[in-house]
Amino acid sequence: MTHLDWLSFLAEQESQAYYQSIAEFVAKERAAGKAIYPPHEDVFNALTLTPLKEVKVVLLGQDPYHGANQAHGLCFSVKEGIKVPPSLVNMYKELATDIDGFTVPNHGCLTPWAKQGILMLNTVLTVEQGQAHSHAKVGWETFTSNILRLLNEQTQPIIFVLWGGHAIKKGKLITASQHTILSGPHPSPLSAYRGFFGCRHFSTINTILKEKGFQPIDWQV
Repeated sequence: MTHLDWLSFLAEQESQAYYQSIAEFVAKERAAGKAIYPPHEDVFNALTLTPLKEVKVVLLGQDPYHGANQAHGLCFSVKEGIKVPPSLVNMYKELATDIDGFTVPNHGCLTPWAKQGILMLNTVLTVEQGQAHSHAKVGWETFTSNILRLLNEQTQPIIFVLWGGHAIKKGKLITASQHTILSGPHPSPLSAYRGFFGCRHFSTINTILKEKGFQPIDWQV
């Protein structure tokens, strides 16, 4: 069940034509027998696990993993028992050098991060199996931009972590002075060596949280 503080936002979006178009498209694709990820019940997991008033950090991904049983509604995360994807492997490598005592896990489920106030949001919330970016133009970007606008309006300070050009472009929606933006290369194997490794974003997040009087993130999963 999505937290109450997101429900009014969702109701407002659901009343708009653009959102109704998304819902109709995804429903038709599922009805046609296509494998659409994540499963229907997991599409809004990021909102379900991280209440609006508890958001401390926003981690912005692109679209869900398109392999079987990978995506479960949290960017970069996969279900328990699924092979850890390359971008997350690189995130774990950076964590191991950046956070004292971090041990690289044998799984890729990042649900504990979401429960500590990290909104793990993809900019597109569904994808067809084996077809990366296949739902990139159906309207989800409007929906997630509206989420970012709502987050920008929050009085509590939020750290926005934008890795890669796609996420960095979304940074223009974050204008309020209480918020912080951390940006840099994406952790994918294509770009991790261009500055993701050594960015120390994970320790920087905890430093900022402590400065602002918040509990730091326990990155171990």
